[in-house]
Amino acid sequence: MHPFFILKCMKNNSNILTVLEVLKLSTAYLEEKGIEFSRLNAELLLASILNCKRIDLYLLFDRPLDENEIAAYREFISRRSKHEPLQYILGEVEFYGLKFKVNKNVLIPRPETEFLIEQAISLVKENNLKSILDIGTGSGNIPISLAKNLNGIEITSIDVSEEAWKIADENALYNKVNDKIKLLISDINDFSSDSKFDMIISNPPYVSQNDYSNLSNDIVNYEPAISITDFSDGYEFYRIITKKSDSLLNKGGFLLCEMAQGQSEFIQKLFLDADLGDINIIKDYQNIDRIIIGRKS
Repeated sequence: MHPFFILKCMKNNSNILTVLEVLKLSTAYLEEKGIEFSRLNAELLLASILNCKRIDLYLLFDRPLDENEIAAYREFISRRSKHEPLQYILGEVEFYGLKFKVNKNVLIPRPETEFLIEQAISLVKENNLKSILDIGTGSGNIPISLAKNLNGIEITSIDVSEEAWKIADENALYNKVNDKIKLLISDINDFSSDSKFDMIISNPPYVSQNDYSNLSNDIVNYEPAISITDFSDGYEFYRIITKKSDSLLNKGGFLLCEMAQGQSEFIQKLFLDADLGDINIIKDYQNIDRIIIGRKS
């Protein structure tokens, strides 16, 4: 009998299953479905159901699960087996030491974007910058992380998606920085400002249309395409942002962007063509050119 079938058909009045037993069954099922780190996934999902920390499960191995817990866990395991991202099932993700609510309307924040935050914080403090424009709000992970770690700075963040704006607004409230960030619904092509900014920061959609179809099912089938690809050659938003920097960035101001492997040479040329010199490229832990920084002449 298939291990997940046992889980599916279990009734509260017979064959009571413990925490350890359901973890073994669900791990085997997820492994069969090609889910990496199956045991970790199974533990995180069960910890969410039981409203405890993952490490606490090891003290609860003999605890029986009731019918409602089994039903909720079964749904979680079923969703993950179809490669729905773990973060969407849990409804949250940790980024730069903060918690962010996420759903299918926003890109899941990635650890490599923390390099972007680190560089921005350093530049703000070293140069006494006072204003930041974030392009592509998403879940709000970039502007909220900056607001949480910086004082005396005005942060404006724009996104074309109203659904993303709703999530970002919730996250700003949850992290208690809603009074420090101005969240706007706007397309970067249409955006204008009465005053310029000391810094523009962005993690734009940088996957080309050709490469998009080769991404994992977790990404293609669940995360918003408009947050991942520009439906072009992967450079469209860099062209737009560097061009707009002339009207949006103060003299001596900084432009920071995240980028993908193999893109740094072309993007550096776009920066230089837009009079964004003094280029600095930051590598991530995999030695990939990940962050590009330019300064307006």
